[in-house]
Amino acid sequence: MSKLPLTTDYFHRPVVVLTGLGQATAVSSVMEAYMFLADWPVSKRDAAHKFALQACLAALKGDVEVETARGLFVALAEKYDILAPDVVAFASSRNAGSEGVV
Repeated sequence: MSKLPLTTDYFHRPVVVLTGLGQATAVSSVMEAYMFLADWPVSKRDAAHKFALQACLAALKGDVEVETARGLFVALAEKYDILAPDVVAFASSRNAGSEGVV
């Protein structure tokens, strides 16, 4: 019987995806991403979905880095146009651009 390693599976930054009628959902960990992908409609599953799902499983086992699985989850969300705009990054870039403006 194999045990999963006792490492954290939380992302450095949550991935916000749009779910049903534009509702935003934050996915904060590999386990949450895995569960999201496991609930993916069977009719929409493709090679990219399978790859992201396998990456999450591998991260849970400690075989790949958590952030690698996050990157593949983000790529899948972008492919299906369900990645919510990164409001924090947008606000930061706006604030940085306004420095020195009186």
